[in-house]
Amino acid sequence: MSESDCDDRSQKGLQLLTAQEKKVLKLVVKAQSNKEIAATLGISPSTVKRHLENILRKLHLKNRVAAAVYAVRMGDCPLEVGETKMAA
Repeated sequence: MSESDCDDRSQKGLQLLTAQEKKVLKLVVKAQSNKEIAATLGISPSTVKRHLENILRKLHLKNRVAAAVYAVRMGDCPLEVGETKMAA
């Protein structure tokens, strides 16, 4: 996959997400629960739930499994968080 293809695909979805939403999505891919994600990121489980709801809404997905599948499929397009690239 060319870098321009990656850019085109990520603009449609991943670029809609905030840095924190991308962190949550990366941990969803790792099959972490909301409670585990909250502990990892130092936020409350209700904040994780809100981020996950935003991810699903922005990407037009139905559930966290669909979000994880989406992120894995976008694996050629790293989830960028600040200066660091986080592969899904």
